[in-house]
Amino acid sequence: MPILENLKLHNMKRLTTIFFLTLCVASAFAWGAKGHRIVAQVAYDNLSNKTRKQVDAVLGKHGIIYLASWADEIKSDTIYPQSYDWHFQDLDGGLTDAEVVAMLTDYPQEGGNMFRVLDSLELELKNHPTNHDALAFYVHLYADRFCPMHVARLDDKGGNAVKMKWFGQNTNLHSVWDSKLIENKGFSYSEYANYLHDVYGAQRKDIQKMSDEETLLYTYHLTDSIYKYHPTWSGNAYHYAYHWAQSAEYQMYMAGIKLAQALNALF
Repeated sequence: MPILENLKLHNMKRLTTIFFLTLCVASAFAWGAKGHRIVAQVAYDNLSNKTRKQVDAVLGKHGIIYLASWADEIKSDTIYPQSYDWHFQDLDGGLTDAEVVAMLTDYPQEGGNMFRVLDSLELELKNHPTNHDALAFYVHLYADRFCPMHVARLDDKGGNAVKMKWFGQNTNLHSVWDSKLIENKGFSYSEYANYLHDVYGAQRKDIQKMSDEETLLYTYHLTDSIYKYHPTWSGNAYHYAYHWAQSAEYQMYMAGIKLAQALNALF
């Protein structure tokens, strides 16, 4: 696995340093951090007892939640300079379902490495289930796969080049879907996770039956709908949040359920 050749098994001193770095710089990624913690909390609540014990042993008690945004925060360190393009897989618009599904195994040559790295991390964890960094990356990147702007367009940098106004503030399409729709509800991450269980829990079994191909296609078609909606949007942030909030919530819930399922299968 050349792409992961520098993935390290850190000692406890290094882990402690990273944990406190995460706490200190969390405000720099505060918006995105909440979404990842919501997904991780949903996943944690759906782990088997055996898997929960294993995940806690590797990442620390509830570490799957506390370190859910670690893979973003570690970008400020030089330890994994190659990890920048692990967080996304840009996909062109207008692809057929067959072309989208093929990307899971015929990895695109540009526009990110998310699919390739997730497969590599799964293999790493099967062979070395106590690899802290591999598990922390896996938890984070698995959630990224369900964020529409992480499987968005190469030509606009995953929505980063699509400018928007959000309640009077300059922003972009990527930021709105990564964080602003989530923050608009005003919940803490734990409140939001409980809310998702209550509102979408009846769909848990149906989500568990979905394949990786089906969840990717669902997210890809949602991304297409977001792009098609954008030129018709009035510019009113209240209208945008009302129109898309449930879609963002369902993506987070689906990500958490499928992450739990994947971890249960690994451990």
